[in-house]
Amino acid sequence: MKVLLIGSGGREHALAWKLAQSPRLTALFAAPGNPGMAECATLVALDVDNHAAVSAFCRDNGVSFVVVGPEAPLVAGLADRLRADGIAVFGPSAAAAQLEGSKGFTKDLCAKYAIPTGAYRRFSDAASAKAYVMEQGAPIVIKADGLAAGKGVTVAMTVDEALSAIADCFDGAFGAAGAEVVVEAFLDGEEASFFCLCDGKNALPLASAQDHKRVGDGDTGPNTGGMGAYSPAPVMTAEMVERTMKEIIEPTIYGMAADGHPFTGVLFAGLMITKKGPELIEYNVRFGDPECQVLMMRLESDLLELLHAAATGSLDTACATWKDETALTVVLASKGYPGAYEKNTPIAFIPADGDTTKVFHAGTALKDGELVATGGRVLNATAVAPTVAEAQARAYALADQVKWQNGFCRRDIGWRAVDRDRA
Repeated sequence: MKVLLIGSGGREHALAWKLAQSPRLTALFAAPGNPGMAECATLVALDVDNHAAVSAFCRDNGVSFVVVGPEAPLVAGLADRLRADGIAVFGPSAAAAQLEGSKGFTKDLCAKYAIPTGAYRRFSDAASAKAYVMEQGAPIVIKADGLAAGKGVTVAMTVDEALSAIADCFDGAFGAAGAEVVVEAFLDGEEASFFCLCDGKNALPLASAQDHKRVGDGDTGPNTGGMGAYSPAPVMTAEMVERTMKEIIEPTIYGMAADGHPFTGVLFAGLMITKKGPELIEYNVRFGDPECQVLMMRLESDLLELLHAAATGSLDTACATWKDETALTVVLASKGYPGAYEKNTPIAFIPADGDTTKVFHAGTALKDGELVATGGRVLNATAVAPTVAEAQARAYALADQVKWQNGFCRRDIGWRAVDRDRA
């Protein structure tokens, strides 16, 4: 099977690395890809915003299956065009991708189908949103409705912080994503990420992970796209997984189908595990980044078979098997991230793959034959080990071998799980 993978980040490098291991794969293309992905895929300079060009590439090169990594092309309807042209694709339609593309859409779905989540209101003007915050008090959560690259959410611990976040949204800090704002109740508990494949009718649970959104040690500083992750998340016990499937995932799949836009692809549920049980913070319609990196390191099954089953409506016959170990990844980011940072800084050395370690490329490029950092989050030092503490030690040992003067990382990825093991 010839496959085209859309995307260029750490998530896509992890997907490419795992897809390349499938015996069913005959050729793997990546558009646009990154230097790390060039080890296992042929990079192609496709404009993924030009859906007709993507479809034509598939036709001209015998590609029968497309895997879409990031959310933006899905929200823009790339999967719809490919399906219309008879090409199997892993990823939801534009209508179903609203689960990530509009926070308000998801909250309304939760209300309609009794999916546990925080109480909320939607606002299209700053004055009304600010008045509601003044009435409710803090802590409270402010979310830009649309796609904001993981940066449109403010967990406001004071009313002033909430009012400032509302002003930022309506003043254009997140572009069109902030034209509407969702204000919701603060949920108290422990966060977890849960992933599930869907084919429109059936759901196949994958695995859990825990991300570290704040830029600094001890969960301090501003939110980022994610500074590290590990899998599995100990807070997601067998009972919690069962409740998440029954109370959140299954009603979502039913509701999306009943409303006329069945969901196919991967459902990434951002959860808060509260005293009442799992509650939905938000949905994403693609694999997490950096959660995908740790999932792929643990997955024993053929990823291509699983994704193709989701795309072709045959998940009821599929199963996923996992290493009974912990995977942990540390993000190396450009100094200054998530604020302004210098681009095109040289990366002098990246360690080779080991039996239990790998560095995934996220924001890299080749300039005049030299590897440089082009993004905020640049590399993912990833390791697998029998315990969280061992995986943490291996990942940091790997990260410390990277020679890149403009890089930094958090030094406490996995701290919750390590503390839990020590207790």
